[in-house]
Amino acid sequence: MLENIPLLNGIVHLLADGGPFVGWIFASGVLLWGLVIERIWYFWRVLPAQAAALQAQWMARTDRNSWCARQIRQRMISRLNESMTVGFPVMQVLVPMSPLLGLIGTVTGMLEVFDSMALRGNADARSMASGVSEAMICTMTGLAVSITGLYPVHYFRTRAERETELLADRLPL
Repeated sequence: MLENIPLLNGIVHLLADGGPFVGWIFASGVLLWGLVIERIWYFWRVLPAQAAALQAQWMARTDRNSWCARQIRQRMISRLNESMTVGFPVMQVLVPMSPLLGLIGTVTGMLEVFDSMALRGNADARSMASGVSEAMICTMTGLAVSITGLYPVHYFRTRAERETELLADRLPL
């Protein structure tokens, strides 16, 4: 029944043909895109409500000019910025880690090629094919995860900076 779903079938073949590191790369991709989807939800649904509540809380204050009030304002902005950047460190690690895992898989695949050459005593194309295939699948999978994660990481980082500046403007002194 699952064989009728082309995408799932392709993923199963990649996992089977690419060696153990493809599973780790796939898991890092799932984690990365889970965090991306969560951040999309946060910036789209949660952040506007939090910013509006913070602005209402600030505007309800009678004292907005003293040193203490400025420190409270800075703390409010900082806390919202902190909630905007949740998950960024993990995403920023997963993007460069994926091609590195692919590189490890490439090296192990090539070692498999050299082992088969040493056992047979010659460079038979059939004996080398599985190792080269494993190496290329690892490389491709690692690069695919990394490349697809580059833009969201950059987007959310700049969006958090922009939203922090906008919030600071919405909380007048």
